[in-house]
Order: sequence, then C-alpha cells, then structure tokens
Amino acid sequence: MKRRGHLFNQVTDFNHLCRSATLAAHGTFNRDSLSFMFELERNVVELKRQLEGRQYLPGEYRTFCITDPKPRIISASPFRDRVVHHSLCGALEPVIESYLIDDCYACRVGKGTVAAIQRARLFVRRFERFAKLDVRHYFETADHQVLKAVIRRLVKDPGVLWLTDQFIDKGAPGSIPGKGMPIGNLTSQNFANLYLGPFDHFMKEAVRIPGYVRYMDDILLFDDDAVRLKQAVVLATTFLEGMLLETKDEAFRTGRTSDGVPFLGFNIFPAVIRFDRIRRRRFARKLAAAAAEIQSGTEIPANVMASLQSIYGWARIGDTASFARTVTAGVLPWESFG
Repeated sequence: MKRRGHLFNQVTDFNHLCRSATLAAHGTFNRDSLSFMFELERNVVELKRQLEGRQYLPGEYRTFCITDPKPRIISASPFRDRVVHHSLCGALEPVIESYLIDDCYACRVGKGTVAAIQRARLFVRRFERFAKLDVRHYFETADHQVLKAVIRRLVKDPGVLWLTDQFIDKGAPGSIPGKGMPIGNLTSQNFANLYLGPFDHFMKEAVRIPGYVRYMDDILLFDDDAVRLKQAVVLATTFLEGMLLETKDEAFRTGRTSDGVPFLGFNIFPAVIRFDRIRRRRFARKLAAAAAEIQSGTEIPANVMASLQSIYGWARIGDTASFARTVTAGVLPWESFG
C-alpha cells in the first residue's frame, strides 16, 4: 500500500481545527470547553501556531474509574487536546479506512456492534465450527513501537508522524513505559483498531480463514473443518505474540456453532440471539432497580428513561425483548419503547 503524505497541512488548517473544536464540544458543557469555544478563533490560532512550530505538548489526563460492565480506568484529556484528536483523526480516517478490512467493526462509520453481530450470525448459519479469541488487557499492553511501525506503513508525512508519536509516547496512566493507550481518547480508539490491522490481513490473506469477524480485540474465526480451525488458532496466537500481545486462555472458546457463539454480550445461535449470562444478570439488576424507583411515582425520571431506552435498544438487537418485559411485567410501560 502506498504511504500517504501531505496530511499535516489538513491537521493544522484553521477551518479544519475550528470544525474539530465544534465536534469536540458536542454534548459537553464544562468550563474547559466553554472557555475554549468562547474565544474560538484566538485559541485555534494559538493551537495552530504550536502545532506548526512542533511546540505542542498534550496536557495531563483526568482519570476516573467505571465498573460497568467491568472495572476500567478512563482517561479524559483536556479540551484543547480533544480538538487536536479530532483534527488528527479527521485527516487519518481515510487512510485508516482504506487499510482496514470489511470485517473489522469497531469505531467505524457504517459498522459498529449491530453490524458485527449480524455478520457473526451470518457465519454462525454458514459454518459448523467457531473459535473465539480475546486479547488480554489490550489497551493496557499495546506496544508503542509496534503501533508506530503500523502507522508508518501507511503514513510518511513527518508532521503527522511527530504528532501521533506525541500521543502514543504519552501512554496511559499507570501503564508500563512503552506500553498502553488511554481508554477514553478518540486517538486511542483509532490507534487500537489500526494496531490489529496487520493481523486482520494475515488471517484473511495468508491463513485464508473463511469466516472472520473482529470487534476491537474480540475475534471470531469460523470454518467447517475442525483441524483447519485449530491450525488457524495456532497461527493467530503466534502472530499476536509477534505483535507483543497475549490472548486470554480463560476467554478462549471453540465448538459447534449450533451450540451458540458468545460475542459482544450475546449468545448467537443459527435461529436466535440471546443475552449471555453476564449481560442478562446485569440488565436484570438494572431493570429491577428502575422498576423500584418508579413504582412510587407518576412519571419516569429522565435518567431512568434513558437507561431503559439503552437496555431496550440492546434487547432489540437479538430476540431478547421478551426478557425485559418478563423481568418487569406490570411495572414498566414497554410500549413506550417499541
């Protein structure tokens, strides 16, 4: 693939930075963003000067922990950095898109969770056997030098490479030096997706696996032949080790597709899709809590309604809407969501 140059002028373009600021500010109402947008032109001119003079340095993260669906440390960048994230990713997106294969589904326009599940369901119906791989602590252990090498396969613009190195070298709070990408940054989403791009091409073009789906670091392989599938798993694991990544032994699954394929919180069968045990239990707790909160009132609080809409949206991905109705029968007005 021909490497792309002449991208840094787009990143530092005044109008492009203004649009990036608008994107970064969407849905945010804090002092950091309001202050930047109040004096947008002055702040963008200063940011442009720093970028063009190679004087720009990313600021410090604000970190916090979330526990749903599992414990994660989120690293929130200062607003000015988020503006640069949008500007950089806006310039890189066409390059990354032209490299990624169709069956890579995370953080891409026109892809996403629903499309990944639908593609997996197609393969569940088409093939007899599957294997599921998951990378251990993917964001925490992704190697900086490997990531830089992948980016340099696609980009030769020295300004863009300098800027990507700024974000990569900053790493993630608490990570081992030379490892890790901060969860919560737009650049990390794009870099994490791209990191496994060579693996995608290896599996599709060298191993020639007939059925393949990847959503970030969740990977499904499909074949009719158990021996070929086992060989593909060995080759996949070896390739990932070469990229300095380790797969989770405890998360590895293989078997017949007719028995169900676990993927992204669902069990996918040829004829039906169900919540997996963990998501089912988590949503049951949320639904029960929501039902208890609104039983004594006449109106559903806005935050509860938003949570219910999210749960019902997930339920509609598969054949699981009846689960939500059953858990809260007679309490929640599910006709509001249908």
